[in-house]
Amino acid sequence: MSELRANIHPDAKIGDNVTIEPFSTIYGNVEIGDGTWIGPNVTIMDGARIGKNCKIFPGAVISAVPQDLKYAGEDTHAIIGDNTTIRECVTINKGTKDVWKTEVGSNCLLMAYVHVAHDCIVGNNVILANCVNLAGHITIEDYSILEGMVAVQQFLRIGAHSFIAGGSLVRKNVPPYVRAAREPLSYVGINAIGLKRRGFSEDDVKRIEDIYRNIYVLNKVTSKGIEAVKTKIEDSIFKEEIVAFFESSENGVMRGLA
Repeated sequence: MSELRANIHPDAKIGDNVTIEPFSTIYGNVEIGDGTWIGPNVTIMDGARIGKNCKIFPGAVISAVPQDLKYAGEDTHAIIGDNTTIRECVTINKGTKDVWKTEVGSNCLLMAYVHVAHDCIVGNNVILANCVNLAGHITIEDYSILEGMVAVQQFLRIGAHSFIAGGSLVRKNVPPYVRAAREPLSYVGINAIGLKRRGFSEDDVKRIEDIYRNIYVLNKVTSKGIEAVKTKIEDSIFKEEIVAFFESSENGVMRGLA
């Protein structure tokens, strides 16, 4: 472990082959996994749990107290999985007593100036591009991509394999496998390119496309689209997942194209 000119609390649990560059500060209630690189001028505060082989770039602040007036000092965490890269000036706040943690999964890329607020749960293989801002209590499922300057309202859910265009304001839940853009945020197709890159077959992509055609294109009222999917589309794991997403979305789901 390299720690020259870094400020490391003696109680911090640091794994093997960890590099901590000069002028970084590591608090006491911190765990850092093997092989992780902590760049200069990084601050890792109490409650941080960082996995193996991560890269954390200058200016990042991990596990600061939530920007939530209800936070009363409870012992919560900010958890980061293995092989995740956190670029310059990213801020990840720890959780509150609602969820007790903020979590970013494995194999993620958080680009510069991303903010992940308290009690967010970010899945694996997620990309948050520059200046993405997540309010509290947001769930982002695996393989989602949010382009630069996307802002997400609190308590929302973004489905797996979705793609949200840069500069979007997200005020409703975004279902899995879709591309979302425009203002207000709307369905503009399925994320076919991303799905094919991840090994989805042509048949699987077509099944997903047929489901969303019934929801958003052939029916202007989402509830009618869901009923059409239930009765007209053959059963599949995609049908089950998408229908369940819509039916469990208390905050509503983004609109189709007008």
